[in-house]
Amino acid sequence: MIDLEGVTAGQLSDVIGAIYDCALDPERWPAACRSVADLCASTGGGICVHDLQQVRNDQLFVFGYQPEFLQTLGSRFADSPMAAADIVSNVGDVNSLAMEPRQLLESRFYREVLAPYGLTDMIWFPALRTGGRMASLHASRNDRKPYYQQHDLRLFRLLAPHVCRALAISDALDIRALRSEMLEKTLDGLAAGVFLTARDGHVVYMNAAAERQVRAGHAIRLAHNRLSAVDPAARAALASSIDDAARAEPAMPPGAHAVAIPDGVGGGYVATLLPIENGQRSGILAPFAASVAVFVQDPIEVPLMPGEAFARLHGLTGAELRVLMALAQGLGGMAVAEMLGISEPTVRTHLQRIFSKTGTARQSDLLGLLHRATPPVRAPHPQSVGCR
Repeated sequence: MIDLEGVTAGQLSDVIGAIYDCALDPERWPAACRSVADLCASTGGGICVHDLQQVRNDQLFVFGYQPEFLQTLGSRFADSPMAAADIVSNVGDVNSLAMEPRQLLESRFYREVLAPYGLTDMIWFPALRTGGRMASLHASRNDRKPYYQQHDLRLFRLLAPHVCRALAISDALDIRALRSEMLEKTLDGLAAGVFLTARDGHVVYMNAAAERQVRAGHAIRLAHNRLSAVDPAARAALASSIDDAARAEPAMPPGAHAVAIPDGVGGGYVATLLPIENGQRSGILAPFAASVAVFVQDPIEVPLMPGEAFARLHGLTGAELRVLMALAQGLGGMAVAEMLGISEPTVRTHLQRIFSKTGTARQSDLLGLLHRATPPVRAPHPQSVGCR
């Protein structure tokens, strides 16, 4: 049962359908972002892409913001509570700035970035980490709207897995020319295995990568012309997910569109499923008369966000990591307190806990340890250019 203030099951279903349309047609994201924002009475929104290799923050498909605000946010993103929270958040975790309203109002970020443009709260979740990039979907409210409430957070938590899957599918496909007349040639050029199935589960098309995956036979195979996993548990999960996707139920549980397919020796694939009989995406793959698209790929080795590995290694909390990352910028205790909207004694308390967890006793030793533990961001290997 949907327990969301002012949102009907029909409205939610329509928005989820629009999100999946974006998987094969990214030009539809502006309308989908507006639909998401409308559901939670937001005045602005869009998708933010943070490029770790270029150290750049791009706002895509955004609306409701002054250009000056977007420029300011881009230049200050590394100092923002969003960046700090995303370091320790998993993909799909929903946050809002006003979860701690007093701390927000006392922060330099609020005074210098939000308040001058009349913004009071932002809600967001990291939706994709891959290839040196992180993308998140966000919405915001101005000073004429109250802070986001629990029902808004619940709504975003319902939508998050669908947005994450849609972006993951687009990234796996590397949308280049799906609308071209040479559709099969385009699909054959993809690194991800693409299986298109009919409603009864029979495979009606495999691209070149999919054929190689089947020939390898370590994790997936064809059984009576149906896509199947070698591992029994994965086989049952994959069959159930293909059946659910064929029925195109819009409010499927979060795990129903993604299936882990192990190979029994520590490796394997991740299969991501997309219903394609409904919406705009049905026209793109219409020549194949397919009902479900299954994208099968090796798990992507995701570059860690700055500080993420360090935080997980030493068990730092989000608050402790925010203090550490601020100190790493060369700020003193008073400046860190002002930036984060906390007291200087609180900064010292967090620092002492960080010392204890990391086995250090001085700030210089701690920052040296952080520097040595931060993985370098490498450019793609020449042979891997174009692959995800």
